[in-house]
Amino acid sequence: MNTWWLSNQILIQSTFISLLLALSIQVPLRAGVFSFAGIGSYAIGAYTAAILTIRAQVAPVVAIGAGVLLAAVVGYLLALLVARLSGLYLGMATISFTLFLGVLATNGGDLTGGATGLFGALSTLTTEHVIAITVVVLVLLAASERGSFGRRVDAVREDPQLAVSLGVDVVRVRRRVFVVSGALGACAGGMNTLLRTTVSPETVGFHLVVTALTIIIVGGAMSWAGAAIGAVIFTWLPSILQFVGEWQLLVYGIVVAIAAVYVPGGLLGLLQEGWRRMRRRGRRLPAEGAVAQTQAAAAVDPEKELAALAAPTTEVRP
Repeated sequence: MNTWWLSNQILIQSTFISLLLALSIQVPLRAGVFSFAGIGSYAIGAYTAAILTIRAQVAPVVAIGAGVLLAAVVGYLLALLVARLSGLYLGMATISFTLFLGVLATNGGDLTGGATGLFGALSTLTTEHVIAITVVVLVLLAASERGSFGRRVDAVREDPQLAVSLGVDVVRVRRRVFVVSGALGACAGGMNTLLRTTVSPETVGFHLVVTALTIIIVGGAMSWAGAAIGAVIFTWLPSILQFVGEWQLLVYGIVVAIAAVYVPGGLLGLLQEGWRRMRRRGRRLPAEGAVAQTQAAAAVDPEKELAALAAPTTEVRP
């Protein structure tokens, strides 16, 4: 076990960081907000952690926390800016935000390292720290999917106008998901930078949008568990498909196409549907057995009934 852990640490780290990155898109999608601002926040967290670690030699928790706080503030301001947009227009606006941050990083001069990026962001962050932070995030998100807040988010996604008529503040919910999305993306970017000790515009580019969206499509967009399933699949799939060689991208495309067409709810939705069918079947079998026993008890043998009618009756007199 220890040998496996040491030999696969990079894959383990990538799994949890990819999960946080995918959650930065899954959280808005669950509220019906088609936003990719979490990918831009990934760049904010990555560069903030690198700059503070290299220039100020701060602790990892401070570097990551500063990036998360800055990205949350930027996410709130972005929510105010795009408040009137929705659907594809909102998606295009948030992708533009992500691309703008990439251009800003490339032309940031000495602060961002320009096109070559920043190197030497050494820290004491470990795989165990990454796992612990991700578990805390998952617990909080799982709690948010239940209770009154979870029902409000579902109402905003299904029918915003109906949610308003029920007293749900749709605008506030949208702003909150932008803030949470920014914080999650920045947390993923900061941890990845401190683990890899480097960051550049190439590592925070548009390919992250494709990666996160692919994870969500295959795993499922309505819960954190779907993002977890997708993150595990697309982090470990390359090591499994090494024998395919240069055809790996084709295999990825086929997997995503099949999931999008035949499994629109993702693998999580498929598992949930299978579980519901098993429960319905389990409840149906005892019910059918009870009905059969009742019918058997109520059934009367015709021969025995005729024999009882033909038998003479003896009257006992005192």
